[in-house]
Amino acid sequence: MQLTLLDGRYELEQKLGEGGMAVVYRGLDRRLNRRVAIKILHSHYATDRDFLNRFQHEAQAAALLNHPNVVNVYDVGQDGATHYIVMEYVEGTNLKTLINREGPLPIARAVTIAIAIAQGLAAAHKFGLIHRDIKPQNIMVRPDGHVQITDFGIAKSHLSTALTQTGITFGTADYISPEQARGEPATPRSDIYSLGVTLFEMLTARLPFLADNAVAVAMQHVNAPPPSLRQFNPQVPPQLEALVHRTLAKEPYQRPASAEVFAHLLKNYYSISDQETTFNPHVIRYPQEPGPIRPALPSPGNGSSTGRTPIAPQRLTITRAPRQEGSGCGVFVLGMFLLVGILGGVFLFSRGTFDGLFAGVVVNDPAQPGQVTPTVKATVTPSITPTSTMTPTPAPLLVTVPDITGQTESAARSVLEQARLVPIQQGQTHSDSVPENHVLSQSIAAGTQLTEGSTVGYTVSLGPRFIALPDFTQRQIESVQSEAAAAGLNLEVSEEPSRNISEGFVIRQSPNPGARLSTGDTVRVVVSIGDRVQMPELTGRSEEEARAVLANTDGLEWSYSDFQGPDRLPNFFQYRPGEVVSMAFTDGRPIQGGQWVPRGTRVVLGVRAPE
Repeated sequence: MQLTLLDGRYELEQKLGEGGMAVVYRGLDRRLNRRVAIKILHSHYATDRDFLNRFQHEAQAAALLNHPNVVNVYDVGQDGATHYIVMEYVEGTNLKTLINREGPLPIARAVTIAIAIAQGLAAAHKFGLIHRDIKPQNIMVRPDGHVQITDFGIAKSHLSTALTQTGITFGTADYISPEQARGEPATPRSDIYSLGVTLFEMLTARLPFLADNAVAVAMQHVNAPPPSLRQFNPQVPPQLEALVHRTLAKEPYQRPASAEVFAHLLKNYYSISDQETTFNPHVIRYPQEPGPIRPALPSPGNGSSTGRTPIAPQRLTITRAPRQEGSGCGVFVLGMFLLVGILGGVFLFSRGTFDGLFAGVVVNDPAQPGQVTPTVKATVTPSITPTSTMTPTPAPLLVTVPDITGQTESAARSVLEQARLVPIQQGQTHSDSVPENHVLSQSIAAGTQLTEGSTVGYTVSLGPRFIALPDFTQRQIESVQSEAAAAGLNLEVSEEPSRNISEGFVIRQSPNPGARLSTGDTVRVVVSIGDRVQMPELTGRSEEEARAVLANTDGLEWSYSDFQGPDRLPNFFQYRPGEVVSMAFTDGRPIQGGQWVPRGTRVVLGVRAPE
């Protein structure tokens, strides 16, 4: 720590933490004699005039925001090349520590904390401020349970220019919204998404997306559906689970409309009945049964000649049939037997079953009295006149689904129509392999048999997704890697020292910002290793030559020469007297030729002692 007092007023006492933009100290405001938190920007931002102007505007906007759930910003200033923000110092524990220590939190407590955060965000959003980095580490919980959001001093405000969209504060990968991971500008609903991730972690003591590195986590935020909360904490009510998943929607318009709305939904989540069946499969809607169909009654003014006043139809009353008791059941059974017998007799008679019974019957012939004449059986075919004509239903005509993938949309539609199928476009999406306006996929596989007139859906390619390359310079390499991966770009990283750019930040890039790239293209960035100097190889030289080289190397100094005799130097007689045999830091750590060492390093030369 080089400075201990800013502007003769703010005393720096203890370093509390460090991020991509600044270092935070606990301090004392000597003028008002109160404890404060002081955020000091990294030194390389001091040369970026556009950023400094934006920084001052946004800090001033945050200072005007006054809400009990937001940490107050007291002052923004400059002491020489040091730029700083002075904020309210909060005694308490950040939410991340609380989750690690006590998670999963009780449901009521987690919801109460989330409501407080949402209320603070609602106030900020109305004021034109977007936080862009909501996470448990930026939420302070006081011993009395009061909740406050920190780090609004570097949020994005309505006072910012379009340059802020290149995004100095990219957001933490574990909590980043899909649109931020894709490199798109943050909106108030981006903060709601990050709050949803935070609430998920409070309720389950785990993050919704886990991976080996930040890039993979960011890609899951873009593409992967969140897991169910209830598989990790069955105590979470289905209504609350559905609400959390709503905040984690990939598309911002599917999330709650505002932080104020989200706070209201959290307060009343237990009364929510319109749940997604995915998360509450027991909620079933039954269709309304249609009422009885009644003939239309004429009205006095409709031209009816009856002259009668229509009587309103009575409501259909459904009554239960009276219970049958006593002999009624027996009569019913006897009737059924008789009916079955009659129907069976008719059937057998129609089949000629009883024809043999009349074959030997004789009758008196009236023309020849007293003579017996045998009766000959005659076969009679009854004539049946049908009362209606039955037309057989033809079997449905089946057609084969053609393969339309890779064809232009117009050609694909023509092919489907020729196959007597109905084409339906189901959407458009980008593709690196299928040209624009060509069919990317079809909903029903080629070769499938369908009834003539069935619909077949298809998706049309928009061609490769072109990306306007963001400005990666002066940004932490971790956030650049996350953003590049989310955009589908390959990143090649090299390193070099810089006196102006802090270690771990990008010095330059190729291609330049704004270049149009497609998925899979390569971007090369050079990352600072800090203000370092490359150590020249001095072993084998004479002490006099080595000291001259150090004197002529900017950033290195000769400290002293350590003369070593046979008792300390193995193979003593293989070296010339006065020959440099080693190099080291003043604390004894060895230095190799070509190694990058901090500027100002004092070098100790190991020298073979004279005989």
